[in-house]
Amino acid sequence: VYGLFPIVWIVFMAIVLYQVTVVSGRFEDLRSVFALLSDDPRVQAMLIAFCFGGLLEALAGFGAPVAITGVMIMAVGFSALRAASVVLLANTAPVAFGAIAIPIITAGKLTGIPYTQIGAYVGHQTPVLAAVVPLLLCLLADGRQGVKDCWPVALATGLSFGITQWISASYISVELTDIIASLVALGVAAAMLRFWQPQGTVAARQRLSHDREAELAAMTQVERDQLPKQESITKTALTGGRIMMALFPYLLVIVVFSLSKLIPVVASFLASTDVKIPWPGLDGRVLTLAGKPNSSTVYTWQWLSSPGSLLLISAFIVALVYRVSMADFAREIGATAYKLRFSMLTIASVLSLAYVMNLSGMTITIGTFIAGAGKAFAFFSPILGWIGTAVTGSDTSANALFATLQQTAAKTAGIDPTLLVAANTAGGVVGKMVSPQNLTIAATAVGLLGRESDILRKMLKWSLGLLLVLCLLVGLQSTPVLSWMLPHF
Repeated sequence: VYGLFPIVWIVFMAIVLYQVTVVSGRFEDLRSVFALLSDDPRVQAMLIAFCFGGLLEALAGFGAPVAITGVMIMAVGFSALRAASVVLLANTAPVAFGAIAIPIITAGKLTGIPYTQIGAYVGHQTPVLAAVVPLLLCLLADGRQGVKDCWPVALATGLSFGITQWISASYISVELTDIIASLVALGVAAAMLRFWQPQGTVAARQRLSHDREAELAAMTQVERDQLPKQESITKTALTGGRIMMALFPYLLVIVVFSLSKLIPVVASFLASTDVKIPWPGLDGRVLTLAGKPNSSTVYTWQWLSSPGSLLLISAFIVALVYRVSMADFAREIGATAYKLRFSMLTIASVLSLAYVMNLSGMTITIGTFIAGAGKAFAFFSPILGWIGTAVTGSDTSANALFATLQQTAAKTAGIDPTLLVAANTAGGVVGKMVSPQNLTIAATAVGLLGRESDILRKMLKWSLGLLLVLCLLVGLQSTPVLSWMLPHF
């Protein structure tokens, strides 16, 4: 049930929102807006997957960025497998502060450490990833040639995102960190692209075209039919009004989510509509390690406050503004539900497995085993976050599982507890790209349902490589070598 609502509900409504823009014809204008900044597909992929995807992660999270940007990357000219890989890799650095910083707020509630303090520590870890992710995206999009041609704008985008994330998390607002960082990075990239454009654009388009043709040739007709329908980008001049209308759905999402999260009266009202359901046969019968009833047996039905419900409201308003008939709107909802039917089953099953692992003590047993490393545990701390997110598909769930364990292990080993709680959050961001939930979302979005294992094989090395970087970073931050990087409270 939790897998279906809110997780599937969020992804489902994110795709419906996208479909409304497609039916109205406005999505072509949105693609053209990114094309206005640069006609290079590698740069467009970076702007869409990293900057725009980061903004979506900040607002909705839970796979919505992967679902929406995956289709957009394919529209630029990428093959389905390459598009899925790009969006999964891009959906890393913003994850810790995703959904208005819910993972960090969750860790704060569980450990008693002020979430602003945890957020500041995370803001001194994930920016290191953010600085290099755009470069890695260029490498994934077009190999070494992509890095050679596009490194200046990739470096500018990554550094501006990372520096802004650092500043916002430390001094401005943990909740708004990703929103500010994404907009600043997009602004910096747009400004730079007014004066500089990468070389080799034509050759890159040819290589991507060959890659896509090879992928199509290897597919069966049934597999080809699953791919999103693509049309060429319109060449007509865009007016200011058309640009505003193209951006309207996402500006609306920003407004709706900002109102729901940042205005106390609205947030309180939405939270008051939640319905808590003690699960029959489980509630009060499953105990924690301390022998107390496990609170996760109470299911919270967020029928109005869920990001998916807010996306439904946004999609309805967009349909009205775009003059999409209610019949067409309902038809898109039905078609999306049919398309996602197997994804719904997969995500629900994965979350069922995660709950069994968590409630039976399997996950915490793994965590306790790793925590036996003593002072060296600082180097292994991000691995727990990676495991938690890889299993559940949620950095919030990873913190729910391991934040308290990290705090306890840190106190026992004489390490700063806030550092390891933050490390759990940071480790989770690189585990998300290999979680079954996110793999399924990516596969569904680009039309590769059933080929999640192919995407996993492609992404595992990237996930483990970035995890190693985080392990070294956190380990050294626990020593005088890099302790100067940490904020002081």
